[in-house]
Amino acid sequence: RVNAFYTFGVKRGRLDLHRFVDAACTQAAKLFGLFPRKGTIQRGSDADLVVYDPDYRGTLSVQTQTMNVDYNPFEGMAIEGRPHIVTVRGQVAVRDGRFVGQMGRGRFLPREPSHF
Repeated sequence: RVNAFYTFGVKRGRLDLHRFVDAACTQAAKLFGLFPRKGTIQRGSDADLVVYDPDYRGTLSVQTQTMNVDYNPFEGMAIEGRPHIVTVRGQVAVRDGRFVGQMGRGRFLPREPSHF
């Protein structure tokens, strides 16, 4: 979904890059009660970072996704841009669309219920 958001928001000029990052990261972390551990770059946060490749061109497909489902509601959608490198707690987890992290390194994050 974030790739479609970038393609049809930032690349089409409907959204600037700062608003994209705020919506996709900061506001999402706040909505789910995970801010400031997530959604910001500051001391004490988890060091989850995304280096985005704005020049990438590709197509969304169930064949290339990393989710454990057999469909993609965006199947066949052309995208512009995608994460090039994703770090989780300071270690590279994704590189060029492929998981390269350590299996089992994920962590459950308890949180309070949100206002929704």
